[in-house]
Amino acid sequence: MAGNLLSNYVQVFKLVQEAGLKLQAIMSCHQCGGNVGDIVNIPIPQWVRDVGEANPDIFYTNRRKMRNIEYLTIGVDDQPLFQGRTAIQLYADYMKSFRENMAEFLDAGVIVDIEVGLGPAGEMRYPSYPQSQGWVYPGVGEFICYDKYLEADFKAAATKAGHPEWELPDDAGEYNDTPEKTQFFADNGTYQTEKGKFFLTWYSNKLIKHGDKILDEANKVFLGCRVQLAIKISGIHWWYRVPNHAAELTAGYYNLDDRDGYRTIAHMLTRHRASMNFTCAEMRDNEQSSEAKSAPEELVQQVLSAGWREGLNIACENALSRYDATAYNTILRNARPQGINKNGPPEHKLYGFTYLRVSNELLEGQNYATFKTFVRRMHANLDYNANIDPLAPMERSKPEIPIEQILEVAQPKLEPFPFIENTDLPV
Repeated sequence: MAGNLLSNYVQVFKLVQEAGLKLQAIMSCHQCGGNVGDIVNIPIPQWVRDVGEANPDIFYTNRRKMRNIEYLTIGVDDQPLFQGRTAIQLYADYMKSFRENMAEFLDAGVIVDIEVGLGPAGEMRYPSYPQSQGWVYPGVGEFICYDKYLEADFKAAATKAGHPEWELPDDAGEYNDTPEKTQFFADNGTYQTEKGKFFLTWYSNKLIKHGDKILDEANKVFLGCRVQLAIKISGIHWWYRVPNHAAELTAGYYNLDDRDGYRTIAHMLTRHRASMNFTCAEMRDNEQSSEAKSAPEELVQQVLSAGWREGLNIACENALSRYDATAYNTILRNARPQGINKNGPPEHKLYGFTYLRVSNELLEGQNYATFKTFVRRMHANLDYNANIDPLAPMERSKPEIPIEQILEVAQPKLEPFPFIENTDLPV
């Protein structure tokens, strides 16, 4: 890590340590800028972008060959294109540097959570809905797999499956289409054909394998540290109410009314004992526009239930800045779906919550007073107890789970666990 930047991090970490607080460190291998809430622009390193000048296929690419330079395509995960290193090796070396330079804070137990960035905005997904390229809510987005590396990978997979004639989709529309405007997502559309199912399985499996590989490297780097590994999943709640779940599919989440596209991810995470961090925990269905066919509450309940069924620690965050009681009470309901248990910890509860974000507006008058009440309610009005959810030294990841075994948990899709309508401990 560069000198000045390193010293700035050390200063901040020491302030946190002196205040008796803990840290979640995010291993960011993505550009900051161009997504919802981004107020700064920090591109990926110039020397990596220089490689892309000569070979733009290192970046995610849509069907019209528009490049997205937020994050390297997963097609180059194992390609030694970066001064002899693969993308996976770059990510591993970055994490090794962090461990070496921040050993003081890791050893002291200040850093307790390592969230491993796996895509744009740090989320494990494809950049299917980039505002920087004109996407506007609630467009279905686009499949982003048309760089030469992923094209070759798909062609090889299709040939192995006995269909060398199959190509990547050319009927899925553009960023701001609605599902019915496309042949792919239409009723009885391509997504329901043998070819469509093959593509969606390949597309989502590539994402799962990408996450699995990088978490395996992270596990080796932080072995023995008292930290929890985590990943972030994007809350794509628009078009959730229609059978095709179009916006989820373009992002790489193969989730349908009869197929659980999140439990497969959760099952992969069990290998690494990693937690899953999910967004949009503050949203209510009745706050969304009807034309988006959005259902954030049902989505949150599905994803949290999938993680709990796999025995994971589940965390959440809010998608948009909110300071009102309705948002806080929705988060509290999701944090304890069955309310407070008088006889011990609830059967299902959030392991953690990331609040977005500290700002001048949050710290003003009533906003800050309400926020303090919210924090107390998240702890069920109890004082902090360091003995709750203690962290053991990280052990080596279990053996790789075959993708065929991971896919077995996708069906049948089970009903989510019951959630009370409103929290029993409101702000």
